[in-house]
Amino acid sequence: MKIAVNTRLLIDKKLDGIGWFSYNTLKIIAEQNPNDIFYFIFDRKYSEKFIFSKNVVPVVLYPPTRHPFLWEYWLKITLKKYLDKLKPDLFLSPDGFLPFNNTTKSLIVIHDINFAHNPQDLPYFTRRFYNKYFPYFAQNSTRIATVSEYSKRDIVNTYKIFPNKIDVVYNGANNIYKPVDEITKKQIKDKYSKFQDYFIFVGSIHPRKNVKRLIVAFDDFKKNTGSLMKLIIVGDYFFKNSDLFKKYQSLLHKEDIIFTGRLETDELHKVMASATALTFVPYFEGFGIPILEAMNCDVPVISSNVTSMPEVAENAALYVNPRIIKEIADAMEQIEKDEILRKDLIEKGRIQRQKFSWEQTAQKLWNSILKTLE
Repeated sequence: MKIAVNTRLLIDKKLDGIGWFSYNTLKIIAEQNPNDIFYFIFDRKYSEKFIFSKNVVPVVLYPPTRHPFLWEYWLKITLKKYLDKLKPDLFLSPDGFLPFNNTTKSLIVIHDINFAHNPQDLPYFTRRFYNKYFPYFAQNSTRIATVSEYSKRDIVNTYKIFPNKIDVVYNGANNIYKPVDEITKKQIKDKYSKFQDYFIFVGSIHPRKNVKRLIVAFDDFKKNTGSLMKLIIVGDYFFKNSDLFKKYQSLLHKEDIIFTGRLETDELHKVMASATALTFVPYFEGFGIPILEAMNCDVPVISSNVTSMPEVAENAALYVNPRIIKEIADAMEQIEKDEILRKDLIEKGRIQRQKFSWEQTAQKLWNSILKTLE
């Protein structure tokens, strides 16, 4: 069987949520199916680390898709021509993109459709592309996979898709995420937080991640408690951040907020596992992988009570309304002061995390591939 795969988001040292989904699922699927040929379609020079096995054939189709205009050209011209020539049995697209006038059986992964509900969070041409074409992609693909029951319902209701066309394929977490010893915790606190305990946020610093309210809540928490706690924010600076940094400059305790930028996985694991709690309060998520990473590290979770996040954490999180700053600040105070609560959330997290792994994700995605080929 020939399977063509859109791997344009497998970019070395720049993997985000969709990139990690692609990396972890495709590695397992390719290795477990040696008799099938996988054509990995990149849009730029690729790293050999993404050529997981002998049955992976790398293909580069230019131009690099760095702008919505180039996305459109790539889908309408470059990728379409290649698929017409290759004639694969299946086209798999982990980022949800689909060639126009596609005649190949196709499985697309739509992780979430935040852009349909909060278009203001994206640059003009990006949101225009997404909201113009994702309804087309959803309606014209053979099948759809998504990462939570919440996202499935959202796609069904927003794009009027039959529910039986969509498979739920939950995310996993990298096996590197696990608890660390006290020596490592001391080393990390020495390096990042001046030996103080800290909360952590992990994710792209994008408007929907709600970092502006998070830092205001942290500032209020510090004012209310006099705590020495720090807040570490890990993630790439994304677009539309001017309001965030204006707000940051106005905070009384801004010196206690540490922006690290993106961290390599091994370092991020240690920083996550050394935290007092994860403070993850986006107002929209299709899944929320940091919740799972924290649970795997025995780190308590403060989570938003909206979209997919209660589905992922269930009873293993302290929930807040992400739009109410006082609730976030109060949850920080509760987590810091209540050791019994922290231990209870850790124990519940140990149970909840067993429901998710990349091995399970890959198997469910492969089952979805087989359904698409029926």
